[in-house]
Amino acid sequence: MNQRLMCRFWMPLLLTLALLPPVSAVAAETDAAAEEDMPVLTQPQEEMPVLYQVEKQTRVPWYYLAAVNQYEMGIHWQKNRQNQNASPIQIEMPVEKWSGPVNPQLEDKNPMTIKLFGGIGLDGNNDKKADRLDPVDELFTMAKYLGRSGHDEDSMRRALWDYYQDGIVVDRITGFARIFQQEGTLSVKGNSFPIPLRYNYSYRSTWGDARGWGGRRSHEGCDIFASTGTPVLSTAYGVVEVAGWNKFGGWRIGIRDLNNVYHYYAHLSGFEKGMKRGSIVKPGQVIGYVGSTGYGRPGTSGKFAPHLHYGMYRDTGNREWAFDPTPHLRKWEREAKISRKKK
Repeated sequence: MNQRLMCRFWMPLLLTLALLPPVSAVAAETDAAAEEDMPVLTQPQEEMPVLYQVEKQTRVPWYYLAAVNQYEMGIHWQKNRQNQNASPIQIEMPVEKWSGPVNPQLEDKNPMTIKLFGGIGLDGNNDKKADRLDPVDELFTMAKYLGRSGHDEDSMRRALWDYYQDGIVVDRITGFARIFQQEGTLSVKGNSFPIPLRYNYSYRSTWGDARGWGGRRSHEGCDIFASTGTPVLSTAYGVVEVAGWNKFGGWRIGIRDLNNVYHYYAHLSGFEKGMKRGSIVKPGQVIGYVGSTGYGRPGTSGKFAPHLHYGMYRDTGNREWAFDPTPHLRKWEREAKISRKKK
């Protein structure tokens, strides 16, 4: 190849490479996108003494208090992200519930008049005030509310229903409590790429692509192509909310994590043994296997190439929406590769 031809061949490639951002910049952009969609919401381990103290005062297990607080953090995540100095205790009681439905003073802090007007607000730190904006007062008040008829799981569930009036919320908080109880700590965090790196797989962003089966709709997730039978791993700590058949997703599993984000794994060929509604899962735990099920009645398979459809949905209590999981997948894949190199 003469010099002129070599220039014609290499120059466009060199210019393209020169314009590409460095790998570190791409990784930083991916991490920023992941944090924008799903910031990590964790309670610092330093809050354990407060939880233990309130448990001692009220006999309500600390992990139920942590679970309520974790749920509240999830539904208030946008506001808290803007407030870098937000308290780790994120329980926010409605004014009318705290001060009393007919109390003329909405932000009443007097424990006596709050009680007189049927409010539940209490003084948790002995400063003679029942302050709805005081994290300790709110945590103590919530504990007394939860423990008013007993301290076992059934009593907790009844009290949570009375407070939230929503069975789904009761199930989520109870599930969070089981995770905290099982781990024995507030430091429950970490993620995993959903396919073991030792298996062959490929993926690109398919977020928003058009889908036609069952009516025109957009793709709410990312497809990871792999051979049938490839293990599928849980990407986070969470509780299995659904495990069964869906005419679109085939055999699928839905897992709710501690950030109140729903992880959707679809088109599976089958589930891992023992995987069912209510199961507690950890990052990296096998939950099922890649398949090509869906687009029809139970058992329908083979209408498309085997792959894992992975979706993520955020819930703020009154609204739920899907967001692109691809930045998270890239971040978790990169972390898994780094971890494997260290071993």
